[in-house]
Amino acid sequence: MEGIKFNKIGVSFKGSGSYVPDQILTNQKISQKVDTSDEWIKTRTGISERRISGLGCNVTDMGYEAALNAIAMANWDIKTVDLIILATSTPHDLFGSAPSIQHKLGAYNAVAFDLTAACSGFLFALITASQFLKGGSFKRAVVIGADQLSSFVDWNDRRSCILFGDGAGAIAIEATNEFDNVIGFEMKTDGERGSFLNLPFKNDKDSIIDNIDFLRGGFSPIQMNGQEVYKFAVKEVPIILKKLFKTTNYSSERVDWLVLHQANQRILDSVGDKLKIPREKILSNLEKYGNTSAATIPLMIDEAIRNNKIKQHDIIATSGFGAGLSWGAALIKWG
Repeated sequence: MEGIKFNKIGVSFKGSGSYVPDQILTNQKISQKVDTSDEWIKTRTGISERRISGLGCNVTDMGYEAALNAIAMANWDIKTVDLIILATSTPHDLFGSAPSIQHKLGAYNAVAFDLTAACSGFLFALITASQFLKGGSFKRAVVIGADQLSSFVDWNDRRSCILFGDGAGAIAIEATNEFDNVIGFEMKTDGERGSFLNLPFKNDKDSIIDNIDFLRGGFSPIQMNGQEVYKFAVKEVPIILKKLFKTTNYSSERVDWLVLHQANQRILDSVGDKLKIPREKILSNLEKYGNTSAATIPLMIDEAIRNNKIKQHDIIATSGFGAGLSWGAALIKWG
């Protein structure tokens, strides 16, 4: 779409889609691997089970299925998609998996690239895509959040292996000159606290020839200081959402739904309490899927739309938070 200007000023939400693998790993099954129990996990996290990608499924496959479902709901001709952004920290190809999704979809007119911001990834990608549309460079975009964290979990670490699962979600958005359903957003990063949650490079030294050393490629399992991440989330997420409400002249009372990154049910409840948002307005599917990183928000939104919870013109307050440390919030109107 080089050089084409649409002169649109706003963004409309047209469709959603999601995909999760078939393999279900329950708390009972995990307790056969590490010293834990269903009650212990559910009490501390709210998670009962999570999905695990099998040998024939990866981020590209999951992202493709989620995107295809979102495009179908939007009722778009795939050739009219201009932009595809894949938010992932676990690409099937380290050089980028979005182009493979573009090819599988047959969206040959779309530019496609990956964006990495871990659990904040989908929200950051959605904001990025909306700015492209508002700038007039593109008309239609598909924003995907997909992660395959099972490949990077230490399944012998009972503190972290209980938390993560695999999945994908996608949202189809369109430029419009009639209104703007991205009401506002905020984004923040604090690299000083990045060591609280990371997936570090392996420092495996090797030699090419004498006196020419290098580090062989590869990554260590996910490393997490759960206590510090919890404290970060319950403190910073309410602050950034309150700031967003203030800058957009909204209040928590006007919000129909609170959709947070699905990391821990206690975080969801604590944030809701601090914002005085009733529990019945806090959407959660954490029990079924665990933490799927960049996939959690679009996966939750898609489920809520297909279950007739989120309806046309509903106001959604959403926040992604996690590794980086990074966090952000957006206020959107569905439709």
